[in-house]
Amino acid sequence: MICLSKRLVSGLRLPAAAVALLSFTYVQAQSTVAATPAAAPVSFSSGDTAWMLVCTVLVLLMTVPGIMLFYSGMMRAKNALSIVAHVFAATTVVTLTWVAIGYSLAFTPGTPLLGDLTRLFSQGLIGAKVGAHPSAPTVPESAFFLFQLAFAVITFALIIGATVERMRLSATIFFAGFWTVLVYAPVAHWIWQPSGWLAAMGHMDYAGGTVVHIAAGASGLVAAKFVGPRRGFGKEPMVPHNLMITIIGAGLLWAGWFGFNAGSAFEASSRAVGALLATQVAASVGAFAWGLAEFTQRGKFSVLGMATGAIAGLVAVTPASGFVGPQGAAVIGAVSGVLCFIAVTQFKRLTGIDDSLDVFALHGVGGFIGTVLTPVFALKEIAPVTATILTNLTGALAVTFYAGAMTFIILLVVKPLAGLRVTAEEEALGLDLAQHGEMISGA
Repeated sequence: MICLSKRLVSGLRLPAAAVALLSFTYVQAQSTVAATPAAAPVSFSSGDTAWMLVCTVLVLLMTVPGIMLFYSGMMRAKNALSIVAHVFAATTVVTLTWVAIGYSLAFTPGTPLLGDLTRLFSQGLIGAKVGAHPSAPTVPESAFFLFQLAFAVITFALIIGATVERMRLSATIFFAGFWTVLVYAPVAHWIWQPSGWLAAMGHMDYAGGTVVHIAAGASGLVAAKFVGPRRGFGKEPMVPHNLMITIIGAGLLWAGWFGFNAGSAFEASSRAVGALLATQVAASVGAFAWGLAEFTQRGKFSVLGMATGAIAGLVAVTPASGFVGPQGAAVIGAVSGVLCFIAVTQFKRLTGIDDSLDVFALHGVGGFIGTVLTPVFALKEIAPVTATILTNLTGALAVTFYAGAMTFIILLVVKPLAGLRVTAEEEALGLDLAQHGEMISGA
């Protein structure tokens, strides 16, 4: 190789000194290349990666079929299939939006308000040179991407419960795409991307009390008010058609929440175990506290009440699960069980807003409780305590107002594009037949 280079250089008829210098430089360069070790491949933990994949599946099961069943059983039989259609459609739209632009806006450095476009259409997430996200350094970024995708999917699916039995499927499709880009991605960036402005303030949200539940609750409330109440709301009974389906859905949500919270450690570690323990404790106490509150008021423990109380505990412990011990989780579960019971039983009566499946009263209120109480019960021996009550309250209020305002603007745009409500005749017939040409046997 050296002889060949000398012949090539001498063929240029350069002075002898230049030939000698170029030959010497070539030899030195070859020596340097030989002495420089090849770039070491990125090393990932197979155990952490496997854990994250399992948790991703658990979180996806919370939506399909968890939310589907939980919501469907509480609806009237003539609309029970329509929620399945809306959740399926939203899942596909949010997924495609996340792949195209949502993840890039949420989880790249960009500015304190929004990420950049370096991951547009998921660039750099697949292949031999895939790296890691700073928040999850031991797993491929693609695993982190998938886990966060599952969060985006369920967050929008929660909102749908506020507008069931009267909103068009076409409206949900447009709403899902716009909301993912304009609400979810920015809020996730503010709190979970290290460069986000709330992250820089020290806002503590371990697994989505603010990003998921407050955002969904505020958006659901605005959507319910914007679309308007169901015909007959407050005048005729609108009772659940099949509580067993709802309980099965609640069970899937409870089990999937272990992936939701424990997976947010981004590693198979003691912190993940602690988050799982806190999740179980808060859910159990929430169910018990709701049951006691209901018994005090009505003299009965209802099955739906205890299931809803467990969800209230799960919602509230979500932002705190990786920061608190069992005692803190128990207090959070108890407070959320009682206060969410009051909200669910009184909110619609006091405001007249038909939030059909109590998205705000359960997720908005529960998420707010957990977010504000997280710094109170956070333990330094588990993780750094970076926020005060004021810090987390600031984040909670910012997300509440931003999500609500943007949802209002989005629905203003969607209304002329797709229409929001079905007709009075379609609503009376039921969305299953009117919108989908199907019905549950015997409905």
